[in-house]
Amino acid sequence: MQQRIAFIGGGNMASAIIGGLLKQGFQPSQIDVVEPFADARAKLQSAYGIVAQAQSGGFLAHADLVVWAVKPQTFKEAAAQTQAHALGALHLSVAAGIRSDTIAGWLGSQRVVRAMPNTPALIGKGITALFARAAVSDADKALVNQVLDSTGEVMWVDAEAQIDAVTALSGSGPAYVFYFMEAMREAGIGMGLDAAQAYQLAVATFIGAGELAKASPEPPEVLRQRVTSKGGTTYAALTAMEDSGVKPAFIAAMQAAQARAQEMGEEFGAG
Repeated sequence: MQQRIAFIGGGNMASAIIGGLLKQGFQPSQIDVVEPFADARAKLQSAYGIVAQAQSGGFLAHADLVVWAVKPQTFKEAAAQTQAHALGALHLSVAAGIRSDTIAGWLGSQRVVRAMPNTPALIGKGITALFARAAVSDADKALVNQVLDSTGEVMWVDAEAQIDAVTALSGSGPAYVFYFMEAMREAGIGMGLDAAQAYQLAVATFIGAGELAKASPEPPEVLRQRVTSKGGTTYAALTAMEDSGVKPAFIAAMQAAQARAQEMGEEFGAG
């Protein structure tokens, strides 16, 4: 644990990773953060004892890994300010949409890993998909695995195009779950439960079903069928969903998210 890790951007995702690094035994002195907003810098100081800097500088020359936790629309500007200070580092980007060849061009380095995490990483229950450019070594990948270890599961993909699909499926996925929870809560209220009861039932149902799916070797179709007796209550609900076209609408929604991820690569990655 002798590496130095630098973060460009000190928001929620950076904070989740930083908290995990400190739990692993990293020291605050091994972690540098560039964060332009004073309130965010103060939070990092209070929560982790890290003195964040308002802008990039020579201190980044010591970084073994630079984690790019910036918004896609600010990445290019941040890269221009940082590039000269971190030429020897491995780069890990969690910015949606920005492709690795664009990042490599902005930073003057081919050692780039592109990541797509999701928000459950904030509590160590996330999943992050990773794509490495050819110049990234096995040792580099091991460092990335170590850095992300406390955020949840990791999955390496072989083709960068798959990252846009991951963005649509799991990157945006928590919002879909919360959307269905909203619907279940509203339905529960309409059927006579109070809001707290309905929400507790919805949350517990998603958690339980997810854990059951994770523990079972069977595909979701079989798990669904085991809960569904023809002519029963679950059958009535699923038939209503099928009649309303819920499944194709849901698939189309994720395809729209994938298309937007691809558009963002063009929109914010130009030049």
